[in-house]
Amino acid sequence: MNKIFQNPEIALQDLLFDGMTIAAGGFGLCGIPENLIAAIRASGVKDLTIVSNNAGVDDFGLGLLLRSRQVRKMISSYVGENKEFERQYLAGELELEFNPQGTLAERIRAGGAGIAGFYTKTGVGTQVAEGKDHKVFNGETHILETGITADLAIVKAWRGDSWGNLVYRKSARNFNPMVATCGKVCVAEVEAIVPASEIDPDSVHTPGVYVDRILEGTFEKRIEQRTVRRSAA
Repeated sequence: MNKIFQNPEIALQDLLFDGMTIAAGGFGLCGIPENLIAAIRASGVKDLTIVSNNAGVDDFGLGLLLRSRQVRKMISSYVGENKEFERQYLAGELELEFNPQGTLAERIRAGGAGIAGFYTKTGVGTQVAEGKDHKVFNGETHILETGITADLAIVKAWRGDSWGNLVYRKSARNFNPMVATCGKVCVAEVEAIVPASEIDPDSVHTPGVYVDRILEGTFEKRIEQRTVRRSAA
């Protein structure tokens, strides 16, 4: 089976529809599938539910989909770098489901593993726990969190091969391995596609069995927040 596609538009062909749920890897602007996000924006698909740790920034990453008003709901952990997100949420134009960061990661992982739900102490006694089932384990209260699945998972990796095996680089791994497993279809963009024999099996982070389509992209690699100081000279 040929999993290699020439560009993100072709890789997403026949996968997008209004009202769908998309899970996106990345943390801040690190390890985000920026080529696929741009192609989703260009497609005009709307009423999207996006599962992602954050929503990019105003003019890059998932922030582009917010600006074009293609997103109906965000399931996220941290959204503090996006003014358009703030504006839409406070104006009642955007639905938001907040999750503690570790809970979000585990919900995505659970969905990919076929686990319907799990109990955690995180969030007990806060707004996060409202309306959720509570149980006591070993004398401590836990709340029920449900696994997350998506119609489409989009991820970014450092290297990928023709079988779809993926290797992430350092902190760009972040949410990508979990996200890759939770979609009905997973599309991965990579910095380089290499022959199948070139990746050591022990180095594979996401096995190709989870990846349906793969493409080689070009990346801007922005820095979300740049802190500088004057030189000593």
